[in-house]
Amino acid sequence: MKYTSCLTLGAAALLLAALAARAEVKVTVGHNGNDQATPAFKFDTGLAVSATDAATAAKFTLVDGTADDSSGDLGKLHDGKLPAEDDAPGDNFFFQAGTTGGRLRVDLGGAISVKQVNTFSWHPNTRGPQVYKLYASDGSAAGFNASPKKGTDPESCGWKLIASVNTKSSDDDNNGGQYGVSITDSTGPIGSYRFLLFDIGVTENEDGFGNTFYSEIDVLDASAPAASPAGGEAAEAVPSYVFKTADGKCEITVHEAEAPRLKDWVQTQLAPALAEWYPKIAAMLPSEGYSAPTNFSITLKPVDGVAFTSGRRVVANSDWLESEIGKEAVGSLVHEAVHVVQHFGGNATHNPGWLVEGTADYIRWFKYEPQSHGADLVWLRQQRHFTPRYNDSYRVTANFLNWVSEKYDAKIVGQMNAAMRDGKYDDGLWRQYTGKSAPELGAEWQREIIAQLAK
Repeated sequence: MKYTSCLTLGAAALLLAALAARAEVKVTVGHNGNDQATPAFKFDTGLAVSATDAATAAKFTLVDGTADDSSGDLGKLHDGKLPAEDDAPGDNFFFQAGTTGGRLRVDLGGAISVKQVNTFSWHPNTRGPQVYKLYASDGSAAGFNASPKKGTDPESCGWKLIASVNTKSSDDDNNGGQYGVSITDSTGPIGSYRFLLFDIGVTENEDGFGNTFYSEIDVLDASAPAASPAGGEAAEAVPSYVFKTADGKCEITVHEAEAPRLKDWVQTQLAPALAEWYPKIAAMLPSEGYSAPTNFSITLKPVDGVAFTSGRRVVANSDWLESEIGKEAVGSLVHEAVHVVQHFGGNATHNPGWLVEGTADYIRWFKYEPQSHGADLVWLRQQRHFTPRYNDSYRVTANFLNWVSEKYDAKIVGQMNAAMRDGKYDDGLWRQYTGKSAPELGAEWQREIIAQLAK
């Protein structure tokens, strides 16, 4: 018994030693919220994007899933270049809208001592967080399957699960921004591997926009020299013009490099207007516990249409703006500033578009520049063969909202916007605030408009 006991103690000691030496994979997450994120991708954790890591020359292959039509190619994941803005589809890789992610394989060309695997993403809303499982293999296992599709457990065909990543916050309002995930081992290299497999999931299923915008994937070789930090045009971009709003609470960046002829207009007309009106717009569209974004950007360049807004990023057609200087140029960007303040996040797809755009035009035409008569009776009289409908969007809905505000409830626009921001918009709110449904209000408004136009 004594001899057996000694063997047991010895085995226990060996077991404890083995446990102490066992790999302890750590997942460290850096997060820059929408207000802190910049093209430099700097995190409090010290994590930085590399330009010369082992993934730079690796082969990236889509094992399962389909890239979105607006996505950049797989090369965007290991080119060492970073997106300059928070909603730049072509500078990121992401799976097709409405799908549930996919699988991505990285072939390093040969087994290396993997020290660290880092993944980076950036988006102002639900496409910012990262959700994936990382598997690895040296490719030598019997029955190794290099391309396991969804539904096949990678561990059943020669892969090892290294880590599970989920950077989502329990607070939906805090999920937008920039993420840097670092997978390491506290005892040394993660292991010797040739292949990495990312089994990528979605961040939410409420709509089709839960596929993460992945900006870069880095793989650090423990035996290689230290990797060089990423640079590139995007990371080093210097804003053309930055100014603060009149209340000092918001910083607005105008990227005008692609529109040099608009430089003077930006500084002498656009900036003063937005500096004064952004705080006013925020005051018109309040909701409990909400604060308007403290920074956003406007990029001026030749694009289709007039302008569009995604989160805290506005893109405006510089050619159109040049043709409208002294006319509609400034007002069009006041409209876009309203969209920044509206800040619907993941609720955007659930809100009626006619009300979203009608609200922006209401503030523009009836508050910012009523003297322009861009949506009032003067403008309506200029329309031919026109039957006004309350949900026609933009200027027509703006006129309807102004009529409801003046006749029934002066706070109706702010109340409806607050409901949309919180994901609680319902057609019944019109009756709650005015005593009538939206179609009933629309019919009454229409009769009055038609009567006035007939005079």
